[in-house]
Amino acid sequence: MLIARRADTRARADFATWKMMAKLNGASALPPEAQEFLASYQNLLAQMSEGEATEATIGAIYKAYYVEMGGAGTPPDVRPRQAKPAADNVTAFRRPAPKPKSAGFFAAGAASGAQKRPLPVALIFACLVVVYVGIRLYWR
Repeated sequence: MLIARRADTRARADFATWKMMAKLNGASALPPEAQEFLASYQNLLAQMSEGEATEATIGAIYKAYYVEMGGAGTPPDVRPRQAKPAADNVTAFRRPAPKPKSAGFFAAGAASGAQKRPLPVALIFACLVVVYVGIRLYWR
């Protein structure tokens, strides 16, 4: 089953890449097997819808990759089957109530208005002046 999942993932990714390169007029740079798969995709598009043609082409690529990766026998179906939605058992999503924002150390005084900042600007300036004068006196 691990080989099958890897082969399916690789097939879907490669097909999307090849299809995009074909849209950008770069299909000539693709390997020959990729060009063959794209040609078969174009043939399938003439016969069925785009979604069906895409799934059919991806299925063919998946089978080729499964054998290339060492898978034996018929490749297993790796895509989950669509289950019927249980409409009566659905709960609506509700956002949780927003948490009150906690103010930072300096923002606490600005939010309340009555409290002052922990260190006034004048005190910080005075400390800087003392440090500056101390350094100047030390160097003399």
